[in-house]
Amino acid sequence: MNGTTSFFDVRSGAKGDTETRIYMLEHDRLVRQLSDRPVPVRLVQGFLSAMAVVFEGAAMAYFRHAWRFGLFFIFPFLLVTFALIASLAVASVPFWLALEIWYYPFSLVLACGFFSRLFLPWSSRFHTLHLFSDWELAVAVARLGEASPRSELERSVAHWFEECVGLIREALHVEADEYVITAHSMGASMATHVLGILLKREPEAFSKKRVVFVTLGGAILQCATFGSASVLRSRVGLIAHSSDISWLDVQCLSDAVNFYKCPVVSLCGFPEAPQPKIIFIRLKNMLTAERYSRIKYDFLRVHRQYVLGSDKRVDFDFTLLTVGPDPASSYAGRG
Repeated sequence: MNGTTSFFDVRSGAKGDTETRIYMLEHDRLVRQLSDRPVPVRLVQGFLSAMAVVFEGAAMAYFRHAWRFGLFFIFPFLLVTFALIASLAVASVPFWLALEIWYYPFSLVLACGFFSRLFLPWSSRFHTLHLFSDWELAVAVARLGEASPRSELERSVAHWFEECVGLIREALHVEADEYVITAHSMGASMATHVLGILLKREPEAFSKKRVVFVTLGGAILQCATFGSASVLRSRVGLIAHSSDISWLDVQCLSDAVNFYKCPVVSLCGFPEAPQPKIIFIRLKNMLTAERYSRIKYDFLRVHRQYVLGSDKRVDFDFTLLTVGPDPASSYAGRG
């Protein structure tokens, strides 16, 4: 699950006898809402979000449970901080050299040019501004609960959640052998909210159905470790305790942007609940040596590999999981 209510049909299998209807629950408009703002606003809001991550205890949890995710968190903010310090140094050159006051406008123009014309285009290879917005969205997702949303972004997210609840309800009314709900990265936190809402309101919607919840590169703990994320954690427990939903959590050691080997449900405060079946994948086994060497240092590209095609025949394949002839529940015995 990562606003639209589109779907399309796919036929697969040796004889084309497996029919799958794919519903897309995209949050593109939320991303546009964040990315269409002026750069200074995105930077300020991003730093405020980073402060929220620290003050609510999530940053400490990242380093305690998945130190590489902690580094992923601080990376864009350190990068921009160093660039701002460098820009300030350029702007202050006339002061340190005791130059005339009329030099200051030139140094300010050079400083602004360095940051906007050199640093920002260069840093786009690391998706820096996108990551600033990503953390802003993560804070909003973590803080959503039963109370009325406080910010405009929280209201937009809550409205999108309601649309998703309606779409999943609609999908569950269609007769099928199996219902597979997949979510990648922070989409896992969003999907958890949506499933939790529907489970609480209409638990009978899942009754007597084979429902499989698949989280890939799952980053539920990105949001669930916030002190204010009590509702999200409760929804994790609600899904885990549901006898109508099987939960598969796909993880990868090469991926720094996931909580590798972390028992998500237990860390959310439900150690007694049934835990998701963890499926471990290895990119070295899925990709050719050339392709793997080309992407292994691009952490966001590695993080996307869960939902991309493999070069080799392996036990796990996202396409086969979602539209293949074998039920997704059969993957619980793999990995």
